[in-house]
Amino acid sequence: MLAITDIPNVFIDHNLWLKPDYLNHESISGNKYRKLKYNLLEAKKNGHSRLLTFGGAYSNHIAAVASAGKEFGFKTIGIIRGEELQDKIKSNATLLFAESCGMQFKFVTRDAYRLKTETEFLKMLKLKFGDFYLLPEGGTNQLAIHGCAEILTKDDAHYDLICCPVGTGGTIAGIINASLPHQKILGFPALKGDFLKTDITKFVNKSNWELITDYHFGGYAEINEELISFINQFKVDFDIPLDPIYTGKMMFGIMDMTAKNKISKETKILAIHTGGLQGIKGMNVKLEQKKLSKLV
Repeated sequence: MLAITDIPNVFIDHNLWLKPDYLNHESISGNKYRKLKYNLLEAKKNGHSRLLTFGGAYSNHIAAVASAGKEFGFKTIGIIRGEELQDKIKSNATLLFAESCGMQFKFVTRDAYRLKTETEFLKMLKLKFGDFYLLPEGGTNQLAIHGCAEILTKDDAHYDLICCPVGTGGTIAGIINASLPHQKILGFPALKGDFLKTDITKFVNKSNWELITDYHFGGYAEINEELISFINQFKVDFDIPLDPIYTGKMMFGIMDMTAKNKISKETKILAIHTGGLQGIKGMNVKLEQKKLSKLV
């Protein structure tokens, strides 16, 4: 189940390479593939037939769990943030895909969604849906971090700097745990602030990492013409698509920091492409509404 074949790193420019982990699966791609690997094995081992998880309207995690359920024989349940989305499935590419994979939805208010880790709320979900294997929002738990540690291979030992996008912190935690003593890890959060430091610290015992909080472009799911232009030009130059929430912001940040000599041009850099490409369709709908250019 979920055997992953290593894909060669792609040379970008000077001493910068990209690990195209998004190519590891068509629809359970990138870090979501890694996070689900050991969780699915654990669910199967313990006799679970249902997976239940949480996410927003354009969640990569929701799409990946739905696809994994279809491929590996699990029923899937998505607790979706926002009651107003219940009548908008057909106009939402992420939810429509998840539904086509057989995912059952429960749409909840934003206040109710904040209870997603509370015992009483989870008990209510078990009464409604029966027994299930719980996957947290974003998929981050100890098993997911174990899977993300496998992103780095022995062939990556010569890189000095490893860069990755940061959402819930699970991917970077796995990479930190797998890193070598001479390597530094830079995380580029999609959200404002550095509050994720506390969450990441729970899962790591190394200090060779830092969060770069200057490239969120206003916060999660925020984007502007400068970032759109960068992502589209990157696709033209390297034939590699970047998602606008995570990897696009990271690559912009790396190149900007290198141009400003905040990263030495002699530093051998490996950037991790964590996937998230399914979200481009939904983002383009938003961009059209805002009368901004579309992502190619």
